[in-house]
Amino acid sequence: MKLTIKKYAAMATLVFFVLTANAQRIKTTEGDISVLKGETTMNIEFTYNDMSVGKFEHESEYIEKKKAEYNAKEPGKGDNWAKNWIADRKMVFEPKFIDLFEKSTDMVVKATAKYTIIFHTTTTEPGYNIYITKKNAEIDAEATVVETANRSKIIAVISVKNAPGRTFSGNDFATGDRIAECYAVSGKKLGKFIK
Repeated sequence: MKLTIKKYAAMATLVFFVLTANAQRIKTTEGDISVLKGETTMNIEFTYNDMSVGKFEHESEYIEKKKAEYNAKEPGKGDNWAKNWIADRKMVFEPKFIDLFEKSTDMVVKATAKYTIIFHTTTTEPGYNIYITKKNAEIDAEATVVETANRSKIIAVISVKNAPGRTFSGNDFATGDRIAECYAVSGKKLGKFIK
């Protein structure tokens, strides 16, 4: 069956609308980030308290459920999964975010910077990939820019919604791989937004 140019154009338009319908949205909800103009360094901290995960209002409920499921299949597997769920933050998610933030802003992330971004993840959708069907991971977050020396001095609050986590290769069977991409995309897009 041959597709005409009109059919190709229609398909391309449809794909564009599907991909952008759930695109990441970043906007300033409070304050003004123009004060950051000319800054060459930025401190970044990450928080995850009061985070919901998937259909679970509290992350602890999600962890307990998944840990029990994995331990039922293979003793100890759930315990290892729960450790990795937390360890991936410092080992994978945060470094990916920082790397792409630095590349997108030409800033260097340093604890001694004048300003700090507190990147608070409010929601994580871990998604899934079970060969025949797939759901991308996604995070929502709030990035609060404060003075490093005076954390009560809020410069701006930036809302980060629908940060997608997907790999183009499709080999994102591990939850951590999918979520890591959420942080990579967030670091890059937030960096560009601030720049």
